[in-house]
Amino acid sequence: MIKFDDVTKKYPDGTVAVDTLSLVAPSGQITVFVGPSGCGKTTSLRMINRMIEPSSGTIWMDDQDTGKVAPATLRRGIGYVIQHAGLFPHRTILDNIITVPSLLGQDKKKARTRAMELMERVGLEARFAGRYPAQLSGGQQQRVGVARALAADPPVMLMDEPFSAVDPVVREQLQQEFLRLQSELGKTIVFVTHDIDEAIKLGDQVAVLNVGGILAQLASPAELLSRPANAFVAGFVGRDRGYRALGFETDTVPLRTEPTVALGGTVADAVRVAEDGWVLVVDTGNSPQGWLNVNHGSYDGTTLIAPALLNLGGTLATEGGTLRNTLDAALSSPSGRGVVVDDASKLLGTVTTADVVARIEAKAAAARAVEPAVRG
Repeated sequence: MIKFDDVTKKYPDGTVAVDTLSLVAPSGQITVFVGPSGCGKTTSLRMINRMIEPSSGTIWMDDQDTGKVAPATLRRGIGYVIQHAGLFPHRTILDNIITVPSLLGQDKKKARTRAMELMERVGLEARFAGRYPAQLSGGQQQRVGVARALAADPPVMLMDEPFSAVDPVVREQLQQEFLRLQSELGKTIVFVTHDIDEAIKLGDQVAVLNVGGILAQLASPAELLSRPANAFVAGFVGRDRGYRALGFETDTVPLRTEPTVALGGTVADAVRVAEDGWVLVVDTGNSPQGWLNVNHGSYDGTTLIAPALLNLGGTLATEGGTLRNTLDAALSSPSGRGVVVDDASKLLGTVTTADVVARIEAKAAAARAVEPAVRG
């Protein structure tokens, strides 16, 4: 657990970077600091490992006052990942990863074995071990940075905009890898970002900071989206927060039985079961392969349904998944019918946008009916 107790950072010129910050980052969870430039996100993070000293207040790590621990000792127990990875350019990837274990006097052979395991865990092939940072892509360097931070198996990790310097596709991959790692390792993590979408995706709780280092709201992503504390938070989170909040609402929408035709069957078979000109094509295992528009193109009675004839538009929703994913499946489907599958990607049925919206409205009405009683 990391606890900020009335922590303030005031510079000699009178600038207040962080103003009486009090919050708890629970053990085993990800706490994300987010906010506009100048709100004290990075300053707050760097005060945890005493790279910046607080002007007043106390930061606790479990039951220990970090201000009473020698900075070098404190930092050896904290993993630190920054933007651009911060790797040593003239050391190999393997040697970069074992930096802290070497400083701690760990057996070199064991440290190297551990480093190779960490490379695999963060999605780096063993062949990269002998290369240098300049020989890796930005995304690969960030993976090395995460591996290096994990090398000493620290209970706490600090991450300062670690994924902001890579392109959007790689960034999403790194975020997914990061969440997978956290599910396995359960570290106490404080993560800084300026991107509210990243904060909502990664955080167990999100601390929104306003300019001047004032805590505007500390809440779970779902609460932040559905109940912003004030106009600043509402504006920072964004106008589409209602739609994004559906990403935290799991529910089952009643499914429609969808007529299908087999891949390799004839278009004539498809015409007989098509609805509004569209029919869903499945393989022999009943997994959706795409939609066929029987009104598009000239077909004779013997034309076989091949992959080239299929419209692959439309995402697949998983049974019991989030309402956002289910709604997206309906909205993105070329037929207007979203496909819902089980965990083995087998077809269960379809939903329309109206079906999902009706379920959303029913849940909202139920919540409104309960809310007065809760407040009372």
